[in-house]
Amino acid sequence: MIKCRIEKRLMGSAFELIVMAENESIGQQFLDAGVGEIQRLENLLTEFKQESQTAQLNKNAGIQPLQVDDEVYHLIKRCINISALTQGAFDITANALKKLYNFKNKQTAFPAQSAIQEKMKAVGYKHIRLQDDRNVFLEIPGMHIGFGAIGKGYAADKVKALWQAKGVKSGVINASGDLTAWGLQPDGTPWKIGVADPKDINKILLWLPADNTSIATSGNYEQFFELNGVRYSHNIDPRTGLPAKYIKSVTIISISAELSDALATAVTIMGVEVGLHFINQLPNVHCIIIDSKDHIHQSKHIQINA
Repeated sequence: MIKCRIEKRLMGSAFELIVMAENESIGQQFLDAGVGEIQRLENLLTEFKQESQTAQLNKNAGIQPLQVDDEVYHLIKRCINISALTQGAFDITANALKKLYNFKNKQTAFPAQSAIQEKMKAVGYKHIRLQDDRNVFLEIPGMHIGFGAIGKGYAADKVKALWQAKGVKSGVINASGDLTAWGLQPDGTPWKIGVADPKDINKILLWLPADNTSIATSGNYEQFFELNGVRYSHNIDPRTGLPAKYIKSVTIISISAELSDALATAVTIMGVEVGLHFINQLPNVHCIIIDSKDHIHQSKHIQINA
């Protein structure tokens, strides 16, 4: 068996696909199939192409329901369930708030409270109505859903399922830090996943073994702004309209890349104490949090030495 690998920009992110195969020809077929699946999902879920189902739902917010594909309907349903589980810390309707901020470190002041309150009128997962026959209705005019906090994880899970159906025994799908891995490397050891050091993202702070595991990291070191000495993350609290602060990164480990992706965002919003308490209630889910002072906090069922 040999290791075959490709890097490609998909879903607005850098994807790395690795697969173990009998030879390069078969490995390339697997890689091509994986890239094709991600491209299919991007076309289906992106909010930036007018013909996509997400864009059409946003266009018809407050006007009429639309029938969507079965997988889009059920993805939205799972998003609503995660929103309820996290008490609104994760919410695909929070996209309406992003226009208030510039997360390229060019924000010079907070938006006026009146502007935040106006945008908040169009935020809230409870305003997403799932109807019969796969119809979805965004009840409030101006609502804007987006899958940026779960889509890459969903894509990783879908490629894994596709590959496993084709008999792949070992592989990695890495979407800019949201990844899933299973099986063994050529030397017979499990894949190892590095958690970046927020002070220097080119350095690895922790190594995590990954065998049939999905890991997602949400950090404030790529998209952020600083005001009055405080760094604010691109993750916006859907309940207040304010960006998260005081956490440099959150890493979630679970069996699902989709779940890990969503919960990394949610715990960033919740903060250290509430986030750890929340993760400790979930079976087979773990987290590592690095706070603004570079202290490492770990959920009770995982202890990794830095």
